[in-house]
Amino acid sequence: MAYAYLFKYIIIGDTGVGKSCLLLQFTDKRFQPVHDLTIGVEFGARMITIDGKQIKLQIWDTAGQESFRSITRSYYRGAAGALLVYDITRRDTFNHLTTWLEDARQHSNSNMVIMLIGNKSDLESRREVKKEEGEAFAREHGLIFMETSAKTASNVEEAFINTAKEIYEKIQEGVFDINNERGFPASSVCGLPCAL
Repeated sequence: MAYAYLFKYIIIGDTGVGKSCLLLQFTDKRFQPVHDLTIGVEFGARMITIDGKQIKLQIWDTAGQESFRSITRSYYRGAAGALLVYDITRRDTFNHLTTWLEDARQHSNSNMVIMLIGNKSDLESRREVKKEEGEAFAREHGLIFMETSAKTASNVEEAFINTAKEIYEKIQEGVFDINNERGFPASSVCGLPCAL
C-alpha cells in the first residue's frame, strides 16, 4: 500500500511503565497484561490518515533498563516523534522524566515532537502522580500531554495520532524539511508516495 509520509516514532521511559502495551494496543488493538521485558528494541507499524493523506507510523519500542540506554540512543536518529511514558502509579518513573527528556533532546532532531504520556490511568486508586503534575511538566518543557490506559485503550489512539498531526503541521509549515538530510532522512519521510 502506498503512503505519502513515513513517520518514525520512538517510545521511551522507565521499565514497566507500559511502553510495549501501548504499542500493542495501538497496532493490534489488544492488551497483553504479562509482557516480557523488552530486550533492546521492538518494532510495530500502522497506517493512519491525516488530511486525506496516508501516513505510515513506524514505531520503535525501547528497553527502559539503563544497560540498554546506548542501544536506545541510536534509534533517535530520524525519529519524527517520541512518546515519553511514565506510570501514574509509580512516582519514581515520573521523577526520571527529566533524564529521559535530556537524553531525547541530545540525540534527536531538535524539531522532534514529544508527547508526554501518563500511562495506567485505569489504576486511579493507586495513583501517585496527579494529572496536574503531568500537565505542569509538559507545559514547562513544551511537550504535548495525555493520560492513557493501554489496558482499556483510553486515549491510546489519540496519543499516537495527535503526535502525528503535530509532525504533519510542522512539515506543512516548513519546519521539517522533507528534502533535507538533517530534517528527516529521505528514507524516513517521502514527499512523494512511497511503496511499502
